[in-house]
Amino acid sequence: MPDLHQSPYIRTALPDDEEELSLLDRRTWSHLHAVMPKPQPPYSPFFDERHAPGDHLVAELDRRIVGYVRLGFPTPLAANAHVRQIQGLAVADEARGRGVGRALIRAAVEEARRRGARRITLRVLGHNTPARKLYESEGFVVEGVLPEEFLLGGEYVDDVLMGRGL
Repeated sequence: MPDLHQSPYIRTALPDDEEELSLLDRRTWSHLHAVMPKPQPPYSPFFDERHAPGDHLVAELDRRIVGYVRLGFPTPLAANAHVRQIQGLAVADEARGRGVGRALIRAAVEEARRRGARRITLRVLGHNTPARKLYESEGFVVEGVLPEEFLLGGEYVDDVLMGRGL
């Protein structure tokens, strides 16, 4: 029986995690957080020229990957190389409520700081209240809103820009 009080183990992703992360990404897809259409076969690779294993931190419980966070640059410009951006966060349904998302956010903040960043930002859909509350509880503040930026499942949804200093 899994220990419900066990803290997730956070580590940098490895190339061998590709299949497990790709499956997690497909299983957690939802209009609550995804702006891309539901993935269909043949599936795109999880890692690609823009998203290497080293750009991801994964969370493990009972030696299984149950979540990940993708940390990247908001633009390729040298003028904002001091900023890192959370560009993806997923937690397996069976691991929700066990501190996985919070642990991944905290690890991303520490990793961004370790890599010399002064700020960390993210974009979250306006209707994703659970994620917004989690980010706010970890020190992120709303820095801008793009009203009705996306049409998802027949509904117009705001794109909320959040950030915090490091």
